[in-house]
Amino acid sequence: MKIGFIGLGNVGAKLAGSLLRNGHDLHVHDLNADFVSYFVNRGARDGKSPADLMRDCEVVITCLPSPQACEAVVSAMLPEVTVGKIWMEMSTTDATEVVKLAQAVIAKGGAAVDCPVSGGCHRADTGNISIFAGCTRPTFERVLPLLTTLGRRVLHAGEVGSASTLKVATNYLATTNLLSVCEALVTMKAAGMDLAVTYEAFKMSSGTSFVHETESQVILNGSRNVNFTMDLVKKDIGLFQQIAEAHDVPLEISPLIVSIFEDGIRRYGARAQSDEIIRRLEEPTGLDIRAAGFPDDLVDDEPEEQGYEVVPPR
Repeated sequence: MKIGFIGLGNVGAKLAGSLLRNGHDLHVHDLNADFVSYFVNRGARDGKSPADLMRDCEVVITCLPSPQACEAVVSAMLPEVTVGKIWMEMSTTDATEVVKLAQAVIAKGGAAVDCPVSGGCHRADTGNISIFAGCTRPTFERVLPLLTTLGRRVLHAGEVGSASTLKVATNYLATTNLLSVCEALVTMKAAGMDLAVTYEAFKMSSGTSFVHETESQVILNGSRNVNFTMDLVKKDIGLFQQIAEAHDVPLEISPLIVSIFEDGIRRYGARAQSDEIIRRLEEPTGLDIRAAGFPDDLVDDEPEEQGYEVVPPR
């Protein structure tokens, strides 16, 4: 099977790398020619353009930074969609937009899957990331072998759009947790606690979380290198807020998070690492939230394993 992959940024490059590492016939495209050359030098083929990829490949995967970029790419591919072609959207994007684009693909005889990932770049790099998939069950079964190469745990979320809806909710939860971790670390430092001891106390307690066990490490190292930027946080929380507003849910925390990250972007720039948000507390307190012994990059130390479908209780 020929697989096209469009979007070789932080997450996309790692997902595409899993396909290449596992022996798939991979064709790639990105607006950055250097990204394409890197993959071609590793054995992939230059896909030339979105239209060329859809014409030449059975499956085309997109992993793009915004709904606008996704719409532009799918519009370019659409004339080449024929019966049997599959479009897989792995970006974190607007569910309404992905449904609209999926309907256009399906109307031409193709199939569509929205399948965003969750778990961080370090797990995307090893094929151990989690994946939500929104599509019909027959389509899900067609793409499951690919999804279990790209990720460890794969959940069929429902119809197209359901996975994107779930993904922005999980990003909301992660961001909420990030801000609470920042506040807890700064407060413990102010109270005179050893931050390495604090990290372990949080990790072994009811207060632990995936965000603490991973992102707190690069916060304490000082690199704050989580491979996710403030503008992307703002986009994702904005998408979650839109869902709440569309269903008349009077959220209180979500609007505050949007405001905090808007302030972070004003201070540190849209492309600042999201974990740099802790500086909003470091600067007024004069505290240095670092400790020895923590890594400057997140590394997934679990061995790569074949993925599997997660089946919810019924």
